[in-house]
Amino acid sequence: MANTESLPLFPLHTVLLPGAPLGLRIFEPRYLDMVRDCSHRNAGFGVCLILEGEEVGVPASTAAFGTEARIEDFGSTDNGLLTLQVRGARRFHVRQTRVRDNGLIVGDIEWLVRDPDDEIQPQHGLLATLLSNLLDQIGGEHAKAPRARFDEAAWVGWRLAELLPLDDARRQSLLQQDDPHLRLDRLLELIQ
Repeated sequence: MANTESLPLFPLHTVLLPGAPLGLRIFEPRYLDMVRDCSHRNAGFGVCLILEGEEVGVPASTAAFGTEARIEDFGSTDNGLLTLQVRGARRFHVRQTRVRDNGLIVGDIEWLVRDPDDEIQPQHGLLATLLSNLLDQIGGEHAKAPRARFDEAAWVGWRLAELLPLDDARRQSLLQQDDPHLRLDRLLELIQ
């Protein structure tokens, strides 16, 4: 297929959003090999929501849209399991998958267009205020964001999609939405 790249996929029962942190424990050989390979190549891997199946064992059936996970930090648990801190980066669409002999799913993916640097529209001002109030209450890394970030349509949408108590199907739907203003429209509908 034209304009596709191969990307190892890590199916999870969660939706990784652009800019969102995620902690992982890695113990299956297929994922240990994947992490080692990604580290050597300074590359990411794809996180896709599991539609059918489990995170361990037989390869799961996943959503066709996901987010690249970039490794930020390594560690280990008391019992020696590898831990990773990753952050969501680019969104992608899986066009085709194959399963390696070790059970690792590899997707032929197309990168989706990056969000434009649009300012938040007046009808979405309430969402920026809601996000600011949420971050004041819960703190965390995004609470220290410069005030200008709350004027960015894409950033406000991703942070609300990350922080609001949404089910995975709704988060997945937001991940698949290319227009940050339509994403904010959908978030407005969900909170009303």
